[in-house]
Amino acid sequence: MDIAVIGSNMVDLISYITRMPEEGETIEAPDFALGCGGKGANQAVAASRLGSEVLMVTRVGDDLFAANTVRNFELNGIDTTFVLPTPGTSGVAPIFVDEQSRNSIIIVKGANGALSPDDVEAAAAEIARCSLIVLQLEIPLATVNAAIELGSRAGVPVLLNPAPATEGLDYERVALCEYFVPNETELAILTGLPTSTLEEVSIAARSLVERGCRNGIVTLGSKGVLLVDAEGEELIAQTTAVEAVDTTGAGDAFIGCFAHEITHATPLRDALVRANAYAAHSVTGRGTQSSYATADEFSAWVEGR
Repeated sequence: MDIAVIGSNMVDLISYITRMPEEGETIEAPDFALGCGGKGANQAVAASRLGSEVLMVTRVGDDLFAANTVRNFELNGIDTTFVLPTPGTSGVAPIFVDEQSRNSIIIVKGANGALSPDDVEAAAAEIARCSLIVLQLEIPLATVNAAIELGSRAGVPVLLNPAPATEGLDYERVALCEYFVPNETELAILTGLPTSTLEEVSIAARSLVERGCRNGIVTLGSKGVLLVDAEGEELIAQTTAVEAVDTTGAGDAFIGCFAHEITHATPLRDALVRANAYAAHSVTGRGTQSSYATADEFSAWVEGR
């Protein structure tokens, strides 16, 4: 197995809007889509579509969404041995996308909030056989910490995407992660420092390295990604210009592609370049996972540019 994703799944409820309503106002939206999402599931699907073997450790509810979520994992070739049923609702994410392709997202964790350190331990033998552990923060922090400790104990590198960002993150555990991948908004929340310019992003990212972060990878949307480590920093610019249709899930597309490339021996900088391009491709289609290309689709798109 290449990658163990320990994290969330959500049902995306996507409304395409002209504007957000004012308080007490009801407005009509021109379109709606229902899809599978959640940061963990998105990253798992992106990596799997690119050809990685992926194990998913997550929890679903006992509602009408659960069976569809499990089937979606299976259709995408993801190992569902540790997709665990939980009494109550599955996670849901109402998403609002405006005419400029900007998105606003509300998440209801549902069953994701029940994913526990015991669940990680139950899957420990399978996780330890993977080449990379991928984590986010849409599950309890104690579970994230348990997964990081398992990776350290088993010698499996860990990628932590601190989203949604929380000031309660334990930087002693962050220092155990091989890759720490926030966007600039999450970086500002985590450090308490401004990130409105590239220089400010650099200073904030450097502060994480000073606290023990090994490879700080700050995703900057259309500007690319800033790589910061103890040796220095490098801006890997986004060189793939596209017309964005829907930016929802672009960050997860980046991480899924990066995880795939790293576990297939792609050098770090080249993996970031590929992940930049894959994220750019994802914003040309609507939805989250529905916009993620397979390996053949992505190769054809890159070659055709």
